[in-house]
Amino acid sequence: MADRLNGYRVLILETREEAQFSRLLSEQGADVLQCPMFAINDAPDPAPIEAWIRRAIEKPFDDLVLLTGEGLRRLMKVVRRAGAEQDFVAAIGKSRKFTRGPKPGKALREIGLEPQMTTETPTSEGVAEMLSRLDLKGHRLGLQLYPDKDHGALIGAIKTQGAEVDTVLPYVYDAKAGDANIVAAIDEMARGRVDAIALTNLGQIRRLIDTAKNHGWEDKLREGLAQTPIASVGPAVSDELKSHGLTAAIYPADEAFFMRPLISAMAAALAKNPPRAAKTG
Repeated sequence: MADRLNGYRVLILETREEAQFSRLLSEQGADVLQCPMFAINDAPDPAPIEAWIRRAIEKPFDDLVLLTGEGLRRLMKVVRRAGAEQDFVAAIGKSRKFTRGPKPGKALREIGLEPQMTTETPTSEGVAEMLSRLDLKGHRLGLQLYPDKDHGALIGAIKTQGAEVDTVLPYVYDAKAGDANIVAAIDEMARGRVDAIALTNLGQIRRLIDTAKNHGWEDKLREGLAQTPIASVGPAVSDELKSHGLTAAIYPADEAFFMRPLISAMAAALAKNPPRAAKTG
């Protein structure tokens, strides 16, 4: 079992699926340092979400675009609270469903549905490119958004194709809740106490860098990342790293851009060197 992660300390910044990622790493023997970057909360005003759900049920969308799995799960909380689960699932079952990467597809399967198409690149640009191949003229399109992102370009691209876009934002981020976690994680990397940092979406990189800037810790972050192998889940994350002058040292093989292949890649790469604890212990 040479590829196991026994004794290796892995920093994860995952928030949406932190528990699952931590569990998968722990099963391989890793010592997981969890750093949730923000708290995820329900949208403070449920009225617009409830109204969107009613519109979806009363007149099912021709097309439904889901940008995050978290978004669909938050919508389902509101749907269940209203006692409308059966009607809502039946309604969106009639729509063509498009997902930004694998996570929204997983959330769809949790309610017994499947996406018709998934982006090759899990970005808003990837969604726009995917939809550009389709005839959307005269279609009503439901679009689930996520916080802290300007979706104007995506919405504009869809409208240019002749579709009517009906958006919903089912959750919000509380960024301040994660600042202390991020500062502590940067300090651990700078002290050489982390064997690898695993990055699973673009927002993690931006948040890490922005928080370091806000606290005057940019040099310390660079110092920490220089001595900590960076594991990237896929091309979008790797490209974002490059835009900040950073490079992924660990990358899944065979274009399998999911948590399990990322963990396998980390196990194989880290096995070449003893854990930091072994070096300093």
